[in-house]
Amino acid sequence: MASTPTAPLTPLPTLALPMAGAQEHERADAARNRRRLLDAAGRLVAERGVANVTMEAVAAAAEVGKGTVFRRFGDRAGLMNALINHTETDLQEAFLHGPPPLGPGGDPVERLVAFGHARLEMVDLHGEVLRAAESCAEKRLAHPTRGVHATHVASLLRDAGVSGDVQLLTDSLLATLDASLVWHQNHVLGMPLARIADGWTDLVHRVTRC
Repeated sequence: MASTPTAPLTPLPTLALPMAGAQEHERADAARNRRRLLDAAGRLVAERGVANVTMEAVAAAAEVGKGTVFRRFGDRAGLMNALINHTETDLQEAFLHGPPPLGPGGDPVERLVAFGHARLEMVDLHGEVLRAAESCAEKRLAHPTRGVHATHVASLLRDAGVSGDVQLLTDSLLATLDASLVWHQNHVLGMPLARIADGWTDLVHRVTRC
């Protein structure tokens, strides 16, 4: 990772991807163009910060006309929401259907460690957008995406043989992956992301030690 400032639940179905299904009927060429625009937007956010990314800049970075960006996303808020969906879809697809250790088939503790590392990488790349999206705690905690993460983490804890109040343990674990907290640790306190990732690994091993 780059260094920069209760019974087991049933398997998660594909429809548990609350942010991933909106584009499922897109034509292949439209989906490719959409991903190209979102990849460009993601790069610009990482380079400039979310406040300094404009529709015009995204169009230039993707080498398309400005009208194409507006037709696709409507406005800047629509673009930012789509960027969050884009990055979240990749993460969810990886832990639901990808290869181990993040995806199914691996040891649950290793999967939990991998989930945290993947989330930290996502925050590292798209933390500005995620922080903006998570600025309202009430909406963040009620968002279906967090529900998918919570269901996944709780399922892995149970598969690892963890007893006790799994729901509270799940909430505590997810709190350490909060984008605003990770950004503060990294950019304000000066903790390298590798240190934060090592801390997650240590925390998971302590929680799952039966």
